[in-house]
Amino acid sequence: MNLTTVSYLYLAAAIVSEVIGTSALKASNEFTRLVPTLIMIAAFLSAFYFLTLTLRTIPVGVAYAIWSGVGIVLISLVARVLFGQKLDAPAIIGMALIVAGVLVINLFSRATPH
Repeated sequence: MNLTTVSYLYLAAAIVSEVIGTSALKASNEFTRLVPTLIMIAAFLSAFYFLTLTLRTIPVGVAYAIWSGVGIVLISLVARVLFGQKLDAPAIIGMALIVAGVLVINLFSRATPH
C-alpha cells in the first residue's frame, strides 16, 4: 500500500472514531453516565490522532471535507438506528448535496498537502 492509501485508511478510522464519539456523547446524557463519557473521550482522542496521520498526505481542506461529509451521513444513520431519530426530506436532500460535494472534491480536485 502506498502512503496516500494508508492516509485514506487513517481518515476512515478518524471518521469512524468521531461517529463513535458523537454517539457516545449523546448516550452520556450530558456527561451523567460514566461509561459513555469515557468512550466519548477515547473516541474523540482517537479521531484526532488518526486525523493528524491523515494530514501527512491529504490536504487539510480536503480531509476535513471528507470527514464532515461522511461523518454527517454516518452519524445520521447511527442516530436513526440507535436513537430513533428521523430525517425529513430537506435534511436528506442537504446531505445528498454534501456527499455530491465530497465526490467532486475526490474525483476532480488536484489539491496537494503542501
